[in-house]
Amino acid sequence: MTRYLTNNLIYTNLYKKPSIKSEIVTQMIYGESFSITRRSRKWLKIKIKEDGYKGYIKSQKFSKFIKPTHKVKVLKSKVFKFPNKNKKMSEISFGSKIRVLENKKKFFRFSKGWIYKSDLKPINYQEKNPFRNISIFKNIKYKWGGKSFKGIDCSALVQIFLNFNNKFCPRDAKDQVKFFKKNIKFKKIKKNDIIYWKGHVAVALSNKKLIHAYGPRKKTIVMGINQTIKKIEQTAKLKVIGIKRL
Repeated sequence: MTRYLTNNLIYTNLYKKPSIKSEIVTQMIYGESFSITRRSRKWLKIKIKEDGYKGYIKSQKFSKFIKPTHKVKVLKSKVFKFPNKNKKMSEISFGSKIRVLENKKKFFRFSKGWIYKSDLKPINYQEKNPFRNISIFKNIKYKWGGKSFKGIDCSALVQIFLNFNNKFCPRDAKDQVKFFKKNIKFKKIKKNDIIYWKGHVAVALSNKKLIHAYGPRKKTIVMGINQTIKKIEQTAKLKVIGIKRL
């Protein structure tokens, strides 16, 4: 039986190799879990429970596996020392998962502190439209491997919203484009369709606009679909390789 631990930090970087000079390939946000496949004094080789992603994290004290009861529905949720708003200790990102330990008026307590009830949904909650709130990430900075309000990349923007809605989604664009099977022609594109280039992805907000974490602009941005296709073809010499519908 696989033994899991739970990430108890705002986010934990997952590196390609056991070195902080190595590429950050993804992150675990608060409440995501993992198994250890190899360990050394300074590093753990792990596999993330939610998406099967493998890599290295710095060895430190993580929680025993915590079965969550709620998840964060806002861009970032403040964590307080007491069930009031007087002493903020930290913030946790959209999609972070917690286990409620105590209930007091407008707050829930979990292992890190007190959090507004209004920032949470029960763990089994699902939106009819999984990308309904994707624009909360507008203007969040682009960060390769990022998955939080402190920085996010294009494929993570897709993954975190599907994960929030209890749907599996691979971490990388190259795997997502193979995973989603329903192909759509460009003329029939509509809201929530997912547009793929080699190494890049965007989500349609309508048949005219899209949102993506866009490296050249260093942030998550809303752009015209035709404008984006032309821009990426001009600057990166890449054409659309797939349009997918959930």
